[in-house]
Amino acid sequence: MVLKKCHASMLFLMLISTLVFSQNAEITVEKIWKSGEFSSKGVHGIRSMNDGLHYSSITTSNKVQYLIRYAYATGNAVDTLFSSNGLKDAEGNAFSFSSYEFNSDESKLLLANNEEGIYRHSSKAFYYSCNVRNNNIAPITDFSKGKQQLASFSPVANTVAFVRDNNIFLGNLDKGTEQAITTDGKWANIINGAVDWVYEEEFSFHRGFYWSPDGKRIAYYRFDESQVPEFNMAMYTGLYPSLYNFKYPKAGEQNSLVQIFIHDLGNNASREVEIGANPEQYIPRISWTQTPGKLCIMRMNRHQNHLEFLLADAEVAGPTVSTIKIYDELAETYIDINDNLIFLEGGKYFFWNSEKDGWNHIYILDMTGKEVAQLTKGNWEVTEFYGVDQKNKTFYFSAAMEGPLSTAVYSTNYSNAVKGFEKSGKRTDPVADTRKNHVKLTQNTNTNRADFSSSYSYFINTESSASTPPQTVLMDRKGKEIRKLETNDALMKRLANYTLIPKEFGTFKTTAGHELNYSMIKPANYDPSKKYPMMLMIYGGPGSNTVANRWGGADFFWHQLLAQQGYFIISVDPRGTMTRGRDFKHSTYLQLGKLETEDFIETAKYFGSQGYIDAERIGIMGWSYGGYMSSLCMTKGADFFKLGIAVAPVTNWKYYDSIYTERFLRTPQENPSGYEDNSPINYVDKLKGKFLLVHGSADDNVHYQNSMEMIKALVDANKQFDLYIYPDKNHGIYGGNTRNHLFTKMTDFILSEL
Repeated sequence: MVLKKCHASMLFLMLISTLVFSQNAEITVEKIWKSGEFSSKGVHGIRSMNDGLHYSSITTSNKVQYLIRYAYATGNAVDTLFSSNGLKDAEGNAFSFSSYEFNSDESKLLLANNEEGIYRHSSKAFYYSCNVRNNNIAPITDFSKGKQQLASFSPVANTVAFVRDNNIFLGNLDKGTEQAITTDGKWANIINGAVDWVYEEEFSFHRGFYWSPDGKRIAYYRFDESQVPEFNMAMYTGLYPSLYNFKYPKAGEQNSLVQIFIHDLGNNASREVEIGANPEQYIPRISWTQTPGKLCIMRMNRHQNHLEFLLADAEVAGPTVSTIKIYDELAETYIDINDNLIFLEGGKYFFWNSEKDGWNHIYILDMTGKEVAQLTKGNWEVTEFYGVDQKNKTFYFSAAMEGPLSTAVYSTNYSNAVKGFEKSGKRTDPVADTRKNHVKLTQNTNTNRADFSSSYSYFINTESSASTPPQTVLMDRKGKEIRKLETNDALMKRLANYTLIPKEFGTFKTTAGHELNYSMIKPANYDPSKKYPMMLMIYGGPGSNTVANRWGGADFFWHQLLAQQGYFIISVDPRGTMTRGRDFKHSTYLQLGKLETEDFIETAKYFGSQGYIDAERIGIMGWSYGGYMSSLCMTKGADFFKLGIAVAPVTNWKYYDSIYTERFLRTPQENPSGYEDNSPINYVDKLKGKFLLVHGSADDNVHYQNSMEMIKALVDANKQFDLYIYPDKNHGIYGGNTRNHLFTKMTDFILSEL
């Protein structure tokens, strides 16, 4: 297996090398964004079933959707769980569904029909229940009352909980009735069972209610956003533009007041959980433990550098549900929230991962918060925690153990750590580096990501490199290849017609002595005796990486297009980025943008001093945080960059949301210099080069206001620039011909001005 996978990667590298001077098919923007010529295939929509030996997946044939059960071991279809053939929805149209959920024994399905987005992650739909045995579908409630959000089966009963109009309801599927759990929900005021905009965007979840494992209770969020300032966004459709209004707390402004309640289905009553009265705190997660009635609440201060786990016991009677603190973590900078809190069966231990020793690692603790063991340790990062196989006392994760450019999948047995703790009552101290304790399951030096079955008997591994499209393989828990699921051979054959230049990796030291990772694509027909223009393609935001040994998708081919036109393409990960430890990542704290700008300017100076780069023809391009960076580099670094492109940029952190911005800068009131000293709006008078500013007018994330303020500052400074606005497009600026148009504009701008 390993030899085959390595062989495929090496073969593709050899293919690129031999074709550099032999093939001349043209890479175009249209082929990248319209025809699908360079699109890779993946394996999506696979969901492990309860037994861990089978999975379900949606297939479509002749406009009929099928939900099929497959065997992991063979890949063979075992049976059809659902078919939309002949079914009609409530409006009389052919039935279709966009997502599904099983009940606990997999005898029923929830199917989302006619789904529509709300924000980036949230949506609402008409939900139907389906009996798997007879393929019958039925609405979960009266659809005339509106669409539902977040519908979820009870773990034990034929009941569904859902949100509608900011209230939580229970739908009894046997009786066809519904019951309101909350009644005070109101748009732009009170949200029950869902989350507000900033929690969805920055804490990365949108469900705001959770069934207890025994189905007796529902824990839920209540957001009071009545005092949160409202943002208005014009939508340019129809004869008169309309306004879309939503609550958006900007840096230093009022956040929602958050409460947690537990609703008891037995007595149809809700009690508030005691989480403290501080209106400035966050509740980034709640999670039921494996002990009946016990709920864990994560509480974090507004500075996001103090994290506590509170344990509530709903079994204890009283007007409210009291809590005790079982975990406390402090940081000088900030603490990142994740979904890696895992409570083990038996109610004695839980897993958590943290950067508290300077690197992101995994810990096991008892229910008093006492540390049982640090299970991973060393000057390397855990990048993803996949879960715990409690039957075999093994946990699974991926890590950049062999360097910051790639990740591998690992397994580790934790039984000895627990036995040692139970015998001595003391923490098991890890060795200086635990690499030898972990079993490497993916034997390559590329980027790997796993999706495990519910029993952890199998995992689907997606591997890619800078030169190899994603390869998706089914493996067993020991890392043995079972079969290939997707090799992207068709794409590799198409690529044989093109001149593709290998991406190279390296490091350089800045004048301040900081070593930075970079990637490089040389121009076609590169001649080291000549000087070439250079485009620096960047992002640079906290906890991100652009320099990695992974497939780059559409961006890779756009960079290849520019390389064919004679440009060097460079990317660099500045200070503040990930997989190099907490100190490197957190070095930008309170001065977001300052060190990154210095590092990008150092990049221009370093490569501009090389004999193969024309120092007078260096450009820079970025999107979102990268647009912020390119705007700063074109102003603060005006002497080093001739051209800049900023797509959907933040131009002043005062305009961005509270949770993200304050995590790194605190509030404008506390840290005014951190905001003012690193805002490109304040340096537009330094602009010298050609500058292209792009934004979608319906960007609910980085508001169009950022570019409007930048425009005003540029005009006031009498600086010429180019501007493209995409009406009614959000932060992604996509849909229809939009991406093709945008990348055509950016390509033409680079070719004509650099």
